[in-house]
Amino acid sequence: MPASLQNIEKLDIILNGLMRRYKKRVPDVRKILDAMASEKIIETPDDIENDHIAFRTMGVPQLGVSSFEKIFLAYGYKKRDHYFFEGKKLDAWWYSPPRERDPRIFVSELRVGDLSEESQRIIKSYTDEVLHDPADNLDLNDGEAVDQFLHAPLWRTPTLSDYLTLLKESEYAAWVIYNRYYLNHFTISVHNLPKGYNTVADFNVFLEKQGITLNTAGGKIKTSPDGGLIQSATVAEMIEAEFACGEKYKISGSYVEFAERRVLPHFSDLSTPEISRKHRRDGFEAANADKIFESTYTTQTGK
Repeated sequence: MPASLQNIEKLDIILNGLMRRYKKRVPDVRKILDAMASEKIIETPDDIENDHIAFRTMGVPQLGVSSFEKIFLAYGYKKRDHYFFEGKKLDAWWYSPPRERDPRIFVSELRVGDLSEESQRIIKSYTDEVLHDPADNLDLNDGEAVDQFLHAPLWRTPTLSDYLTLLKESEYAAWVIYNRYYLNHFTISVHNLPKGYNTVADFNVFLEKQGITLNTAGGKIKTSPDGGLIQSATVAEMIEAEFACGEKYKISGSYVEFAERRVLPHFSDLSTPEISRKHRRDGFEAANADKIFESTYTTQTGK
């Protein structure tokens, strides 16, 4: 596997492929973008800064973050802070992009060994099919191949019975056993939008006028203790999933997030045209993320 790639523009193929499929799968994306264009908030979707994208993984040999990160590290991403979510039995890391216009990446991993023996048995009955780290076999010079890999099944289609058993203990586990590496969410940077829409509070008002349902776990607005990172999210849309033997059942798909990163205090004297990403609060906040994970949980989707 190459340590770096000369032409990181191949990254565009991967990111565009992720977003193309994600938009088809999450109708709220088109609804929000169309409403933003109608209200003259943006002219085209390209006017939006994608703050970050997120993926979920299983913490088992050959998979998990240690495998998944190889892809984006090869394209110039840098591994940053670690976060631990005790109640949800998750670890997570974020990765800063090679170019300012690229999204940050947030990758979480289920601590499978912390689950009950029954849940571990179910998960490993699927993940044990992966005998070697699949990232090691990827041609990272081929952006199309990487894009295809991120949307290809890693193990057989789960049974509905296994899905429902996992759902009782870990909704995260149930989501990953079916959705695998599907893009979990993308994030609109609201601070770059026109006045009246450039705070999470204002943008939430706009969203609810469009009939968008927001995640209420911990409140519709999640704010970091330093006040620099403010977030909200939609509730995941329900999709009809086909399980093994053709059984069908509605499950949580993906959702959309919104982030407001405030200018750091020591850059407060800068004028708006001078402000770039490096002048704003970076990274993530575990308490915010903990509640945003619940956008796919039945406590939110069942409202």
